[in-house]
Amino acid sequence: MTTLGIIGAGHIGSNVARAAIAAGYDVVISNSRGPETLGDLIGELGGKARAATAEEAAAAGDVVLVAVPLKNYRDVPVAPLAGKIVVDANNYYFERDGHIDALDRGETTTSSLLQAHLPESKVVKGFNHIVAATIPTDGTPAGTPDRRALATASDHADAIEFITRFYDELGFDTVNIGALEDSWRVERDRPAYVVRQNRDELVANLAKANRLP
Repeated sequence: MTTLGIIGAGHIGSNVARAAIAAGYDVVISNSRGPETLGDLIGELGGKARAATAEEAAAAGDVVLVAVPLKNYRDVPVAPLAGKIVVDANNYYFERDGHIDALDRGETTTSSLLQAHLPESKVVKGFNHIVAATIPTDGTPAGTPDRRALATASDHADAIEFITRFYDELGFDTVNIGALEDSWRVERDRPAYVVRQNRDELVANLAKANRLP
């Protein structure tokens, strides 16, 4: 059974945990305040989840989700994530994160920043453009008409293969944007951001995106 490590137990991290456990995954989840602060969440998630430090979650996960404020991405542990698929759910909110010039100028992407921080990991974009509370509730079986779709991007084919399977297990179709350098198409303020869309609608919204909002 695959263990999903989660670094960041906020809205996205906790709701991916709920959906992953429902799909049969074990979860090791962390936050910035320490595992002792996650008792209520672990009590809700049940026996397939345990609280840990970020280092422990990174080491325990076969695949690891990073869902932290972008300003804190350099705090993500590097060594225990070497060789692993890392799902990047980060978004850039300059109001919270402070201005990052390279993002403001459209010279990089949030996922590319994380990949540069984790040079030996396989970063793949995931879960950044869906309202967190709907992650455990909007999934439907494969083949359902108008099934919701989520986008992804990565420089690694096996990471795309994993997230496509993971999305499907949670009830979503996948649209592959391409490389991490193209993942700006699903970042904040673009047409595909936090709206419900099926595969065809997502493809269309990605095509309409401008590099600078």
